[in-house]
Amino acid sequence: MLPSDQPPLAGGTARTDRVLGAVVGSAVGDALGAPFEFGPAGVYTARFPDGVGEMCGGGGWDPGEATDDTQMAVLIGESLLERGGLELPDIFGRFRRWAGADPKDIGLQTEQVLLSGDPWDLAAPIHFQRSGRAAGNGSLMRAATPAVHFAAAGRDGTMAAARRIAALTHGDAAAWEGTAVLHELIRVALDGADPVAAVPDTLRHVHEDHRPRWATVLAPGWHPDDATEFNGAVWPCLGSALWALRTTGSFEASLAAAVDLGGDTDTVAAVTGALAGAVYGFATIPQRWTDPLHVPLPGYGDRVLRTPELAGLAEQLAA
Repeated sequence: MLPSDQPPLAGGTARTDRVLGAVVGSAVGDALGAPFEFGPAGVYTARFPDGVGEMCGGGGWDPGEATDDTQMAVLIGESLLERGGLELPDIFGRFRRWAGADPKDIGLQTEQVLLSGDPWDLAAPIHFQRSGRAAGNGSLMRAATPAVHFAAAGRDGTMAAARRIAALTHGDAAAWEGTAVLHELIRVALDGADPVAAVPDTLRHVHEDHRPRWATVLAPGWHPDDATEFNGAVWPCLGSALWALRTTGSFEASLAAAVDLGGDTDTVAAVTGALAGAVYGFATIPQRWTDPLHVPLPGYGDRVLRTPELAGLAEQLAA
């Protein structure tokens, strides 16, 4: 439950506004957090002590420029629309084309899987078998678009789709289960309910081998300081995003809390933005963040999506 001094989540916002909020909100979080990546805790309040954050750019990023998090989410969304549903080899092919175009940022694990030359259905399992490490947060960061699309399939349908898409690049089932949880919490918020209150029921549908660890990081009393891994791992990333949503009262405040944690700021804020956008809606996202927002797509010519294109993508995915 939220603290008593916080307003109820997802109260009366129109569904379309929440759909746009999830997709655009994730991209906004990504771009807002990118300049602070790998910085210490407190980086956001140090830069913006008055709490009014801007798309400042830095660290190789232009103001408002989204990273691999949103680029991969767009590729999934466009595949779902153009192929008329979930076609995993097509998504993997789009990922591979993008990865081969030398994007500014790409997770090491994701890069190794996509550029391995192994078939789409074997690349991630082979990588996991060799490395023993595949529980990064890269499957969470790109989840906003498929979560919006599969929300109509209900809890079981959206969680199943999340697992299959996550498994394209992440061989560790912990990442599959975390992405399934995120899909379901976004679905709940899009329906106008409280995703925080939905956590206990959602956990009952997590694979029993992974349920205890996910229950720990999604518990009401969990704090990012309790994390046992860097927030580039799947568990503290989603746990931190839910914490940022649970302990604040607006879209803007939730993203500020997420970025201020430091570490993998773009992805933690992208996941937070997807959840908070689905709760509070597109109308609550500050225009000073949506105006400069832009998403280049390496490997796809000179394409750059801006807020209107992202909103259009979101609407089509939810149709």
